[in-house]
Amino acid sequence: MRTLKILVINNYGQFCHLIHRAVRDLDMETGMIPNTTSVEDILGQEPDGLILSGGPTMERAGNCAEYLESIDIPILGICLGHQVIASTFGGEVRQGNSGGYADVEIEIIDEDDILKGLGPRTHVWASHADEVSVLPEDFIRLARSPICDIEAMKHSERPIYGVQWHPEVAHTEKGEKLLTNFLEVCEKY
Repeated sequence: MRTLKILVINNYGQFCHLIHRAVRDLDMETGMIPNTTSVEDILGQEPDGLILSGGPTMERAGNCAEYLESIDIPILGICLGHQVIASTFGGEVRQGNSGGYADVEIEIIDEDDILKGLGPRTHVWASHADEVSVLPEDFIRLARSPICDIEAMKHSERPIYGVQWHPEVAHTEKGEKLLTNFLEVCEKY
């Protein structure tokens, strides 16, 4: 795989630096930028893909919705990033019944693209303080769990993906595989 440039959008989550490091450890060029960066500044850096990090609240997601609406490159949303994707495209986010970080068993419904090689079940590290409760129109559900019905999703036409869990942490099985799958999407786009 050629070296790609992946920008990590910092939504002030506690694992944001781990995402940056995980991408760098896959021998990719990466940068971490604040979620207040303009669309023009992002496009000026000519990235091959964006990763919207986790974070504390939707109110602190900065310009992420604008990135989703205006930037036509592969985008992966992690935790809060996943929720911002849902909200931006007309889905719904609610407070979850299981807050705090925990091991969650995920059932892979569709191994397409980013979940290739992860199924049929895998264990991940996730917080469900907030979660996607209604799938946006034009999105396909990729994974579920006993805790949450929409653990992962993708846009039916654009290369936009969301996962509730954190592939960048050591507690997540096959997290590196998920990130590698996303990089493959970026390379083909």
